[in-house]
Amino acid sequence: MTVIDGKWIMFGVSEDDPCCIKSPAELTSFVEQVGFLPLFAGKIEGFSLEERTVAGNWWTGDIAADPWEWREIIAEEGKIAYGKFFDRKAGFISREFLPLFINMRRDGYDWDAAWDDGKLKYKEKCIMDLYGPAESARKGHKGILSFEIKDKAGFGKDGHKNFDGTLTDLQMRMYLCVRGFGQRVNRDGDPYGWAVARYAMPEQIWGYKAVTSCYNEEPKESAARLISHMRQHWPDADEKTIRKVLGVKK
Repeated sequence: MTVIDGKWIMFGVSEDDPCCIKSPAELTSFVEQVGFLPLFAGKIEGFSLEERTVAGNWWTGDIAADPWEWREIIAEEGKIAYGKFFDRKAGFISREFLPLFINMRRDGYDWDAAWDDGKLKYKEKCIMDLYGPAESARKGHKGILSFEIKDKAGFGKDGHKNFDGTLTDLQMRMYLCVRGFGQRVNRDGDPYGWAVARYAMPEQIWGYKAVTSCYNEEPKESAARLISHMRQHWPDADEKTIRKVLGVKK
């Protein structure tokens, strides 16, 4: 997606293209095949959902055809991870590759251990405190809506600043991901307004042992494995771009 003469332009394929992804199920299958995939096009050609869907189907509101709607379905299903994982932009990661990203991005630290060692900002801790200790996280957590996090963690007019950026930082470090979407509820219990994201720790969706299964290797080793995998699927991408999109530290 890019801006040309003031207009947003989507990159895509025709519906009869063999590469065209036409449903949430096909998207899940493709992510499980390639390991991980950004939502929108970037500097690596073909490395996005956008470039494998019909451009005209975006933001139509048609659940069956609109890739923007699929992200809600994907997050709710919990078969693959969804969040702002790629250079602060949204995308998907398979459960097979999720532990590699978690080990590399967290540098082997659970969030509470990162705080103890001075690797987490206080306003990040205020958000993560809402979820409890990482090792005691239980599967099945439905997540917390973003406006509830903002209120309970002390963001707002006279509180912490840069709420959206802080949430993105926690996703980039793999401490949070999108668990689903929901709406505000009025006094009568009726939902209203735009749907917003619900966030949870990966541990609360897939279990602590599963998502931290690569903690036994050096984060640099996890990074090397991810880079190697990228080269296999996108051999024309240069090293600098690969490292940036994967979030590999220098």
